[in-house]
Amino acid sequence: MQFQQLVYFVAVAETRHFTRAAERVHVAQPSLSQQIKALEHELGAELFSRARGNIALTDAGEALLPLARRILADTDTARVEVQEVAQLRRGRIRLGATPSLCTGLLPDVLRAFHDAHPGIELLVEESGSRDLVRELARGALDLALIALPLPPGAPALTTVELLTEDLVVVSAAAAPPPGGGGALSVAGLRTEPMVMFRHGYDLRELTLAACRAEGFEPTFTVEGGEMDAVLGFVRAGLGVAVVPAMVADRAGPELRTTPLAGSPLRRTIALAHRTDVAPPRAARELRRVLLDGRRQR
Repeated sequence: MQFQQLVYFVAVAETRHFTRAAERVHVAQPSLSQQIKALEHELGAELFSRARGNIALTDAGEALLPLARRILADTDTARVEVQEVAQLRRGRIRLGATPSLCTGLLPDVLRAFHDAHPGIELLVEESGSRDLVRELARGALDLALIALPLPPGAPALTTVELLTEDLVVVSAAAAPPPGGGGALSVAGLRTEPMVMFRHGYDLRELTLAACRAEGFEPTFTVEGGEMDAVLGFVRAGLGVAVVPAMVADRAGPELRTTPLAGSPLRRTIALAHRTDVAPPRAARELRRVLLDGRRQR
């Protein structure tokens, strides 16, 4: 049974005339008649009674007609659905990002993307880079913004560097400035009580590695928070924290930003997806928007 045969069958059933049906579907009448006969042969039953030039549905034709209409309607629906996805009128993006990027980079990017494609559903998962890599690997995310380098044993991911950002020290504006004021070296963190992120955060690993390279273990007053919690603890005067400059710029007047002197701490953010699975159409468009923004910075 062929799709076009059902189109011809419904046209004849509705017009009760082979010639008018052929005109409706823009095909020669002999071709239409031949396809109807082929359909009848395939089904093993006559669909039309052709007595004395009057065209009527047989019992088999009556049984087929609602099914044929449903098939044609479902096909039209499928065509519209696919075209809407292809033209970015509908769809879904599962995006992972570190909390600092959810605070700093993503709000403006996602607002612009939503304005351009309001029918696309945006699902954002906020977590540390290592957790996001695992979510990418199991297919729970289409794209993720993660810190490089990838952790040991990471799955096969395709990554494109998006930005490199400086890390700075934030402290409560009401408290004395760390190190007495001015820029602070990593070694200067030795005497500063620190608020530290939970395990799995790339910022935690970067900070610990930098301190250990200077020969000391930092002192934690509070440990285990997410980005918003860490900033809240710092505002409360519980210690200092090392965060991306992008986050510090948006943190508000209650926090003081102190640059790191000497060899500055930086981290590289990449846009990643599974190598063996192409992202959906909508995710590829968001990827393009993010990469275009990289070139404009």
